[in-house]
Order: sequence, then C-alpha cells, then structure tokens
Amino acid sequence: MLMLRTLMGLCLSILPLAAMAQAPTKTAGKPARPNILFAIADDWGLHAGAYGTTWVKTPTFDRIAREGVLFNQAYTPMAKCAPSRAIVLTGRHLWQNEEAGNHMAHFPSKFKSWPEVLTEQGWHMGITGKGWGPGIAVDSQGKPRQITGRPFNDRKAAPPTKAMANNDYAGNFVDFLDAAPAGEPWCFWYGSQEPHRAYEFKSGVNHGGKQLSDIDRVPNYWPDNETVRHDMLDYAYEVEQMDSHLARMVAELERRQQLDNTIIIVTSDHGMPFPRVKGYAYHDSNHIPFAIRWPKGMKVTGRVVDDFLDFTDIAPTILDLAQIQWADSGMQPCTGQSLREIISSDKSGQVIAARDHVLIGKERTDVGRPHDQGYPIRGIVTATHLFLKNYEPTRWPAGNPETGYLDTDGSPTKSLIIDRGRQDRDDNWRLNLGMRPGKELYDLTTDRDCAFNLADSMSQATRVTQLEQRMEQKLREQNDPRMLGQGKLFDEYIPTNGAGFYEKYMRGEKVNAGWVSPTDFEK
Repeated sequence: MLMLRTLMGLCLSILPLAAMAQAPTKTAGKPARPNILFAIADDWGLHAGAYGTTWVKTPTFDRIAREGVLFNQAYTPMAKCAPSRAIVLTGRHLWQNEEAGNHMAHFPSKFKSWPEVLTEQGWHMGITGKGWGPGIAVDSQGKPRQITGRPFNDRKAAPPTKAMANNDYAGNFVDFLDAAPAGEPWCFWYGSQEPHRAYEFKSGVNHGGKQLSDIDRVPNYWPDNETVRHDMLDYAYEVEQMDSHLARMVAELERRQQLDNTIIIVTSDHGMPFPRVKGYAYHDSNHIPFAIRWPKGMKVTGRVVDDFLDFTDIAPTILDLAQIQWADSGMQPCTGQSLREIISSDKSGQVIAARDHVLIGKERTDVGRPHDQGYPIRGIVTATHLFLKNYEPTRWPAGNPETGYLDTDGSPTKSLIIDRGRQDRDDNWRLNLGMRPGKELYDLTTDRDCAFNLADSMSQATRVTQLEQRMEQKLREQNDPRMLGQGKLFDEYIPTNGAGFYEKYMRGEKVNAGWVSPTDFEK
C-alpha cells in the first residue's frame, strides 16, 4: 500500500533510482533519452478492439496495447476538450487550474505545460492537429504560447469525407522528424481532430462498409433505431481515420529504426460527442482508452492493468520518463503520480493497491445558460460505483432548452431525442436533457449506462455518505474553491467566446450557435 504524500512530494519522487537503472544506454557522456509520441484523439470513447468493441476497428491502438500496457481504468477528470487537456498539460485537476478549469477559457500564464518544459530542456517538440483549446494561452506579456509545441500542419490531404479535417497528420509527422536535430530527443503531439463532430451522415455505411447490425448494443439512454445507429457508425468511421494516421506514424518510426526507442502513449480527451456523454460526468463521459508502448522500459508487454489513473498522472509520467525532475521543471505542484512503477512492472490486474479510485467533475463546459453559468459537479469513481454531487441542481445540466441545450453538441441523436421529447418527455429525454437531483449514485457492476440512480435508496444511504465524505475530504486537501465556499469564481471567469449568449439570444440578437442544429432550440 502506497503511503499518502504531499503534492510536492509526489512530484519530486517521480525519478526513483530503480527506474534510472532501466534508462537507455549512455551516449556522449549522458543517458540517452527516449523519444515520445503522444497521441490524443478528440472525443473518442472507450471503443477499441483491445476493449472488446467489434464495430470500431482500431488495429494500431490494439497493437500498441498488445506490445505495451493497456489500462482498463483510465479517466479524464473532466469530459470537455479544453479543461481536460489543461489537466493533461499541468498535472493538476480542473479545480486547481483556475480559469483553465472551464471551457473556452484563458490559460493562466503561471501554469507551465510539460511540452514547454521539454522545449526548454532541449527537446525537439512539435504538434499537428489539436492541442489545447478552445481558449486563449498567452504569457505574462501577452505573447501567444506554444503550449503544446511548434505546429507542423503544412501538409494537407483530401479526407474520406468532407466533414473530416484535411490535415495530413502522418505527413506532418514526417516533416517533424525530418526537422529533428540528429542525436537529440524529440516529442510529438498528435492531436487528431477526429472523431469530433460534425459527421457526414451515413458515412460509416456509405464509405466505411459498415452495417447497422454491426453494433451489438446501443446504450439504454438513447433510442435504438436507424438514426442513432447511423450516428454511432459515423463516429466509428472517424475513430478509424484517427487510427489509420497513427498506423502511418508507427510505420515511419519502423522505417527510421526509431520505434523501439520511442514511448508511444495513445488516449482521448473524453467520451464520444453524444448526449449524456461529452460534457457530462457519467461513466461513458470520463472513461477513456489508454495504452502505452515502450519496449526498453517494460519487463513484460501485453499486460492489462486495472489500476485507476487519471490525466493528472500524464505530466509527471512524461517528465519522469524524459529524466526531468519536477523540481527543475518550473511547473506548479502537481496532483498526479508517475506511472513508471506500473509500466515497468511485470504484473497484470491491480499493481498498486492505492490506485482504487479517481475524482471527476465539471464547471462551465459551454455557454447558453443565464449569466454564462456552468453546471458544477464533483464525483468519485471506484471499481463498483459512481457517486456524483450536483452543486446547482436547479440549473439545466445540458444547457437551457430555449437556447438549444448548448452544453450538448448537435447531432442526429440529440435532435431525435429533442423532437420526441416535445411530444412526450420520455425516459430518453429525461436521461439526456432533463434536470438532475442533488446526488446521484450508480452501481457500475450492473448499470454501466448509469441510467438508474440509487442515491435515494435507503439501502445505499451509508454508501452515499461514505463516498461523499471521501470525495469532499480529498477535494479540500486539493484546495478546491467549491469546497471553500468560493465556487462562484468559475461562473465569474469570462468565456473567450460566446459570452452573454443567453441574454443576447433572448433579446433577439443574432448569435452564433453553429455547433447545434437550429431545430434544437425550444420555444
């Protein structure tokens, strides 16, 4: 059992002597540092062959898992793009990242990112596609920051559908490698914009050769019909586009004989862009794919691990594997811990007993509520249960109906649920768009869809109390403003885009809501 340590102690301890013994051979009088390929998809849920999904083909991710370590219990603490990625970059929870805990936010200049650290330490650091955002990241003098590295986006290619990005991610990776100084380590951020919406409707069937019957199960919080199944297959086709570019990158590393000295980390910023998933705090929202391949640093490959990890662990892991002490990084104290002990272990299943839970939550994940208010949640996930506390249950969790439920991306699935809900506020409408109680509890062993709230059950009263107390004690230790009576700070941070949307719309002004369908607005 690991002993609890202070935040700074955790970060200072990420380079144990035993791990140093596993470092690559020395060259030019110093240890050779491994290269790093960090691949993060945009809105990819836990759908991969390695996790047993049959209707999404991910041969490259499956290979990374097969030749490395696959994590069954990986989570983002925040299921929305910008705040989730801020956690990746800082090693700090959303409630510790000030404005960057919101979506469409300013990234505080005092929070340095690990790509900036690698750049300072002489690494060739680059990115293609999506890094951190949407939002604004400038330094203390107002100069734009390369918070995820130098962009390599010049190469374009005709995508399989018009809805996909025309970024030739793998081609840009080649340009990045060509520009890398000989003998120096590099780190590349592959930020696939897929499977973020929009999608070309029926592209999964028309271009991907898929069939509606390929889907073995539709989550019980959505209707099971052709519209929803097509939407899911279109999502699957875009995930496969992401995986295909990763395959080309791996092949390029093999061609250059750099694969075995490259750490490859593959994940996603949060779950799929569908109602009750992206922007929410349920199991499908925060549970994400995660695999690491690093032959030179692993005793046994092909392992499947059940230890819980979250995105606060990425920054300390990368700096650890890059042989950079946290104390030398100039970064703020982190919350996470390096995964090196798990990566270098020969065990499967549970490796570190203390990794038995994660904390999750959200603040403002989009505009569309009065006064740009968010929907604050905190939660704790264990192997068997998910507990959520909604701190403002009188607000609409998906965004206000009269402004189109803007906290949920537009989609055929969403529009279908809204249209059916106008006739009858059925279970699908209630689960996806309706109001929430103050507390929610779900048994993940029998209800992975989190459709049956047990929080009011007398038989679960003790469990609810224990989980709430455990969660809030940890949040107080992390100085969460919401635990200190300062939760209003998150509502007071001004959005970098769409500020005052609700008030402008209600006054009849023209406002942009391009990420939802015009038919989603309720009268």
